Amino acid sequence: MLSPGRGLRGARVDEMARTPEALGWKVSAELESLGQTHEVETAWRGGGSRSVLIDGKPAPQLALGRIARIVWLVPVMDRLWVEGAEGRRKFLDRMVMSFEPRHGEASLDYEKAMRERNRMLKDQIRDPAWYGAVEAQMARAGAQIHANRLAALQVLSGAQEQAQTAFPTADLALIHADGVKMPEDEDSLRDAFAEGRSRDMMAGRTLIGPHRADLEATYRAKQVAARKCSTGEQKALLVSLILANSRALAAGFGAPPILLLDEIAAHLDADRRAALYDEIIALGAQAWLTGTGVELFAELGNRAMMLEVSDNVGVSSVKAF
Repeated sequence: MLSPGRGLRGARVDEMARTPEALGWKVSAELESLGQTHEVETAWRGGGSRSVLIDGKPAPQLALGRIARIVWLVPVMDRLWVEGAEGRRKFLDRMVMSFEPRHGEASLDYEKAMRERNRMLKDQIRDPAWYGAVEAQMARAGAQIHANRLAALQVLSGAQEQAQTAFPTADLALIHADGVKMPEDEDSLRDAFAEGRSRDMMAGRTLIGPHRADLEATYRAKQVAARKCSTGEQKALLVSLILANSRALAAGFGAPPILLLDEIAAHLDADRRAALYDEIIALGAQAWLTGTGVELFAELGNRAMMLEVSDNVGVSSVKAF
């Protein structure tokens, strides 16, 4: 909740409140980043969207991404390479936002304009002037989204090339989900939207643009597409990208991100687990790792604080050992 958006599970703010009381919730933290300390508070008070305070002043959610970077990997992502393109877009855009927080603003602008265009398509509106105005907004924001994504892929590729790591290198590419050529600049996008109006009107939605992009990954050493790799190889590729993201942030942002790695040891053998823990320690990142048993973290030795979370008749407790 100290990052923009819906968090690890994509939950709505009302879903996070205790039920049935629905009284709301608040999370407060003191965050040290780049030699500065910030007091951060985010809350939901039973209605509307969540609020954010930074150093006592109201701020948009996206401002959270400007003072610290948070990167995560959760079990649902283990199927990233074999499921739909939407999950891969979200995964990519989270990484893009870690490098360029304003990417979130461009995405919101694009989605808002696209919803308006889709409404006009469903209502069979044919006024070219209305479409032209909305499509100009989409093209402007869409070109920025595409440029941000390509820049992030370049940074990630560089971070992989320069690393000495036990995890595989992934060759990354941005493609259009339908196999059509991706319009890349503002003019090309605006022309593509205009040319596609008749087809989009029949579909009732916009069929081309950055919202239809897909992230393609190839296991370089084997020249095998990620979707065809084994479960363990797919997990190793994900870990490799998260580590590359973290290394690039440490170099570019000036500080490593906070890492949230849920059930990270799943599908990793002991050697890979040890390599992962060594890389996290070398990064100097604050990292939170969860697992079903302490034995999964044996390779960390005394380099980490161990906490056991238990539940007894609905009451949770935390014990350090």
